Amino acid sequence: MPSSPLRVAVVCMSNVNRSMEAHRILRKNGFHVRSFGAGSHVRLPGGARNPPVLYDFCTSHKKMHSDLSSKDQKHYKRNGILHILKRNETIKPGPERFQECPDAFDVIFTCGERAYNRVVADLCARDQETWQPVPVVNVDIDDTLEAASLGASIICELCQGLQQADDNMQSHLTKLLQAAEEKTGRSFLHTVCFY
Repeated sequence: MPSSPLRVAVVCMSNVNRSMEAHRILRKNGFHVRSFGAGSHVRLPGGARNPPVLYDFCTSHKKMHSDLSSKDQKHYKRNGILHILKRNETIKPGPERFQECPDAFDVIFTCGERAYNRVVADLCARDQETWQPVPVVNVDIDDTLEAASLGASIICELCQGLQQADDNMQSHLTKLLQAAEEKTGRSFLHTVCFY
């Protein structure tokens, strides 16, 4: 069993719903976790006839909540965005972009194939200083509250299994993913990158 807590990163495109729900669940279960977005901006759904609303990653959840409330509080309350942003305020001040984080992690989970491709590309483009391996696992999660909750539970179960791993985390991860595939009927895209 590892002597220190597993360092986990969870990445979706905007660091608002899927990665934040996983962040909340993993933190509640005692993991050292950070969450990120891999997109160029935080993208939130616009109104019925409006394009998506874009924010810089440096914008706080509180500021986004205030801005959307002033634009169309009824719409953003009805579609759940204001609820999500309030939840996020209790987890961390605002979204963060994975490509701007220099920290190393023991495992990285992505919440969609686009995020997975961007994380892998970013890790491959970095200067490998320590050659520390880091598994990157994609858990495809639809961008809804219900799917985010289910996806967070799957990620948490995988982390709990990895926490029990001996020195060969990659071998243990392969077995955990096979068991999760049988249990959930999902397949999990994964690879190993290096720091």
